[in-house]
Amino acid sequence: MARRSETGPDPTRQAGAGAWCWYNWADHGWATPIAAVLVGPWMLALAVAAVGKRGVLVGVGPLVLHADAFPSAMITLAAIVQLVALPLVGARVDTRGAKRRWLVGSCLVGSGICIALGATHGADWIAAGLLFLAGSLVEGVSDLTWQGMLPELADDGAGLDALSARGTAVGYLGAGVVLAVELAVVDLHAELGVTKETAVRACFALAGLWWLGFGLPALLRLAPAARGRAIAPEHTWRRLRADWRVLAGERNAARYLLAYLCFGDAMSAVIALASTFLTNALFHDDTTKATPFLFELILMIQFVAMGGAVAAGRLARRFGAKAVLVASLVLWSAVIVYAYAGLHDELDAVIAGAIIGVGLGVTAALARSLFASMIPVGREASFFSIYEVTSQGTAFFAPLLFTVVVDITGSFRQAILSLIVLFVLGLVLLARTDTDAASAAARALPAEPAGGARPS
Repeated sequence: MARRSETGPDPTRQAGAGAWCWYNWADHGWATPIAAVLVGPWMLALAVAAVGKRGVLVGVGPLVLHADAFPSAMITLAAIVQLVALPLVGARVDTRGAKRRWLVGSCLVGSGICIALGATHGADWIAAGLLFLAGSLVEGVSDLTWQGMLPELADDGAGLDALSARGTAVGYLGAGVVLAVELAVVDLHAELGVTKETAVRACFALAGLWWLGFGLPALLRLAPAARGRAIAPEHTWRRLRADWRVLAGERNAARYLLAYLCFGDAMSAVIALASTFLTNALFHDDTTKATPFLFELILMIQFVAMGGAVAAGRLARRFGAKAVLVASLVLWSAVIVYAYAGLHDELDAVIAGAIIGVGLGVTAALARSLFASMIPVGREASFFSIYEVTSQGTAFFAPLLFTVVVDITGSFRQAILSLIVLFVLGLVLLARTDTDAASAAARALPAEPAGGARPS
């Protein structure tokens, strides 16, 4: 059985496809400049300024949190908050049928949080941590709603893989452009008459303005065609329980999500913690020295990932999305071992970054489209809320594992190596998942016709 039909996309669904991709260009203002580059080293610097590198920030009896474990601890806490909140939000979005309104709200609030992060300084580690928690939650809401529109904009078949790959590539391109601008701001800080710290703080604000300035115009043009509504309760809590029952009854879809919980969690942790890892491993926790190199490295990764996303769509047509996704997990496992054993200077970091870029582009594009084919009509936001808690650094198993290993050993290398367990487990679960059966089961579930659906 083919995974999906190979019919072309419905022309009515193509109307908003460009705007959908353009919004991903916009909200990468948080996803890459802040989440992947700035906020980890920034929280580390603020915590170290307050108590010293191995100083205790919080202690309850024998349980203590040292300053150098603060960034990964906040990523873990953000994951727990999203684990509770995002499924409720997803059910609410599907019940109300208001995806575009939720995206507008996320865009406005998220950009404001970015700007507020730029106001933190000195030893403001508490304020920075709270803003990061809020920003991570808002970006998670934005991402689950955005991804939930994918089945409304592309037909089953190659259309899902192609549009997901296109949206992923445009997002990485946008991230690369804003990173290039911010790199210029940091490198030219003296010519601009500001300190490097002030330039870094300005980059937080610039990321917020990027999200707002490109995101709102895209949302004005975004009008996906309704697929229909799920036959399910309207009350949010009842809807959430109904969606979970549906998912629990679909064995292959549930197994796929468990696989993604493992490899998506580990992948997100690598992206979220890479800047902190490199700041420690190569620059001895000197954020000022590390920032220019990190900008250049992440900039390179964005453009490599863009190429990986474009290649993903073509490879999926030839070999199948699942087979290509499995190969990408092998690549991720290899780069983890390389980071542990072979990364000793900036050239090594560039090599690792190039491999990560390829894996990131392929995995992000195909993991999304493969899952989209398994979603029943009318449950897009709810199902993607579950998907979202395992992506963009929001799942908590990997960062918690990283935090525990760092806190016990003080070694960032041992912490990064520990993540390989999740990649391997995810690969095994994915290999055992019948994705064709999951897609067929989703299509078999009854739904109300599209004419009865509320507009997005």
